[in-house]
Amino acid sequence: MTVVTPAVFTGPQPSPAPASPMPHLEALEAEAAHIFREVAGEFDRSTLLFSGGKDSIVMLHVALKAFAPAPLPFSLLHVDTGHNFPEVIAYRDRIVEKHGLHLEVASVQSYIDDGRLRERPDGTRNPLQTVPLLDAVRDGRFGAVFGGGRRDEEKARAKERIFSLRDEFGGWDPRRQRPELWQLYNGRHQPGEHVRVFPLSNWTELDVWQYIEQENIELPEIYFAHWREVFQRDGMWLAPGEWGGPRDGESLTERQVRYRTVGDMSCTGAVDSSASTVGAVIAEIAASRVTERGASRADDRMSEAAMEDRKREGYF
Repeated sequence: MTVVTPAVFTGPQPSPAPASPMPHLEALEAEAAHIFREVAGEFDRSTLLFSGGKDSIVMLHVALKAFAPAPLPFSLLHVDTGHNFPEVIAYRDRIVEKHGLHLEVASVQSYIDDGRLRERPDGTRNPLQTVPLLDAVRDGRFGAVFGGGRRDEEKARAKERIFSLRDEFGGWDPRRQRPELWQLYNGRHQPGEHVRVFPLSNWTELDVWQYIEQENIELPEIYFAHWREVFQRDGMWLAPGEWGGPRDGESLTERQVRYRTVGDMSCTGAVDSSASTVGAVIAEIAASRVTERGASRADDRMSEAAMEDRKREGYF
């Protein structure tokens, strides 16, 4: 099958002049910075999940500011499905090199090659990330793992605390959630357990984009409107690739689209859009009544409780 190369993005990136600081963004940034510093002081070893998606980009940006001018006191970790968007992987590597960071990559493809995992019939590898993630956490002896999850994304994530305790199998039990009054975080855990930490819990998608504008943060070009060959499946515009699309009866068409969220190519849909600047994206999001995962993530449509089921197994 021929893989169609996406069109070259020619739209503008964020303007060089940062926007005036917004008080609510300053408060959110201060809270996230406090969380990073709290983890650095409470845990011996931690890592930040960095995929090159917008939430992990903002999370890394805040972390760099929180510890400047010192280097980050933790590494980065990416669970690579092998079906990621090439533009996002190129961005990931560029940012790691720019800031001199240490990135560890857990490869789903390696697990498939040696028989520890098996390809799914639907071609998606997003659910296959759990085992490599848990192995990386165990092998790295990480007591804390930073994730970019936000409460406004999905109802299961709305149940999360900022410090989310995971058992010795990486599983999440909402009944073991701890109170977090007055920004007091409890990181105690037994041997084999670890804590997932979500510094952006109280942010919304609109907050993220307003912060990107304010801080003049560079993003992968697929977050902005561009012409791309896509095909429709289950009401979503998916990009063609070696993962198994398009199938018989699914025809390619060129449309002007952008991505609101970025994951595995097999389950991340594009949305029709002409928003080629940060300001235009902000205006588009402000008018939207559907979250980015609800609008463009096929893996969340598998069942009513798809995300919660995966989180109980150790997913992000």
